[in-house]
Amino acid sequence: MSATATDPNLQHLTQAREQIAQGDLKNAALTLNKANAQWPQDPRVFMLGGLLAEKAGNVQGAFDALRKSVSLAPDWGPGLLELALLLARQNQFPEAIETAEKVAALEPKNLQVLAGVIDIAHRAGHLEMAVRHLQRGLELVPGDIALRRLLARDLSEQGKHAESLAIWDSLVQEQPQDPQSLVGRVQACIAAGKPTDAKENTTALLSLAPDNAVYQYYGQLANGATPGEQPPELTRSIFDNMAEFYDLHVVRGLKYQLPKQVGDKILAQHPDKKINVLDLGCGTGLLGVCLGRLDGALVGVDPSMKMIEQAARHNVYDRFHTVNLHDALRETPDALYQVITALDVFIYAGDVTQSIPNAHRVLTPGGMMVFSFETAPEQGPDLVLQPTGRYAHKRSHVESLCQSTGFATVEIQDTVLREENRQPVPGFVVTAYKQA
Repeated sequence: MSATATDPNLQHLTQAREQIAQGDLKNAALTLNKANAQWPQDPRVFMLGGLLAEKAGNVQGAFDALRKSVSLAPDWGPGLLELALLLARQNQFPEAIETAEKVAALEPKNLQVLAGVIDIAHRAGHLEMAVRHLQRGLELVPGDIALRRLLARDLSEQGKHAESLAIWDSLVQEQPQDPQSLVGRVQACIAAGKPTDAKENTTALLSLAPDNAVYQYYGQLANGATPGEQPPELTRSIFDNMAEFYDLHVVRGLKYQLPKQVGDKILAQHPDKKINVLDLGCGTGLLGVCLGRLDGALVGVDPSMKMIEQAARHNVYDRFHTVNLHDALRETPDALYQVITALDVFIYAGDVTQSIPNAHRVLTPGGMMVFSFETAPEQGPDLVLQPTGRYAHKRSHVESLCQSTGFATVEIQDTVLREENRQPVPGFVVTAYKQA
C-alpha cells in the first residue's frame, strides 16, 4: 500500500511545503485549505500554516497556527520545534527555551531537533544550554567537525579557555590548512589573553591568503603588536550575524542605556531639533529611535548592511553610508554637522588620533561631539586591545587629544557602558564642543 493511500494528506502537505519554500504563498494557502478540508484536525496543516503566516509577515497568525498545532498534538516534535523557533525569532526567549528543552527530551536522538535547539540557545545567549546540547550531539555523532567548532567557540565565550583550545588543537591537527579551524584557534588564543600563542596559526592563514585583511590583523596580534583598528571586514561579519537580535541583546541583556542618555543630552541642547546629526556606528539605530525625526538630517554610518537594514525600519534616518568610521569622517566636508556621535564604536575602530581632529573639522561652530570609550589603565599605553577583542582607551590621552585639536570645552564622565558576563564594563563618555 502506498504512503498516499495510508496518509491522504501527504501529497497536499508535501506540495504546500514546496510552495512555501519557493515563496508561492497564495497557492500554498490554497493547498493547505484542501488538506484542512480533508482532515480538519491534522496538526501538520496548522504547523505549515504557521510557517506560511510568518513568511507572509503575519506573526500573530503564525503563533495562532503553531499553538493550534501543538494543542492538537502536544508531544509531536516537529510542531513543538517550529513553535520554539518562532518564539526565539521573536525574542520570546523564556518560552522558547522551555519549549526547546521539551522537544529535546521528547526526541533526544533527532539531529534536526538538536540543530534547532542549539540555534535557540545561541539566539537566547544561553551558553550553558548550548554547550550541554552540543556535547549531547557529539555523543550522537562523535567527531562531527561543525559541532566541535561550535562547542569550542561557546567554551571560549564561557571563559573555559583550556577546554576550548584543546578542541581547536585537535581540529587543526586533523586539518592543518582548514581556515575555519585556524581562525577559531586564533580567536580562542586572543580570548585567553595569549595572542602570541597563535603565531603558527596566523602564519598558516597568511600563507593561504596573504592579502586577507583579517588574517593580517590576527598576524599583528600574534606578533605582539597592537593594530590601530579592527578591519572593517571583521567588524562587518560580527554585526551581520548579530543584527536580527542585537537590540534585545544589548539593551535588555547587557543593560545598554547610552543611546537614551546621549539622545536626551542632544535634545536638551537642541529642543527644536533643527540640527544635522552624524551617527557613526549607528548599528540598528538605537540613537535614532531616541532622537526621533529631526528638522534637519540624521545620517547613519555603519559597515554592516544588515545592521543598517534594521536601523532603516525605524524610519527616522535620512540616509546611510555603509563605510567604516574613519573613512566616513575623512571624506565628509567641513562644518556640516551640529552633532557627531560614536557610541560603543571606538571599541572596534581603535585609534582616535585622526578621527577626533576630523570630527572637529566636520562640526559647525558651536557643534558637539559625543564619543564613548572603554577605560584603559592610566599607567599603560594609550590604546589597549583586550582579550574580548575590543579596544580600551586611556582617558587622559583622549582628553589631551581633544584639547590639542582645538575643542573649546571638553567634558568627560565616567560611566558603566554595559554588562559583560554580568559584570559592569567601565568606560567614559567625552562631550566636546567646538568654538562658536
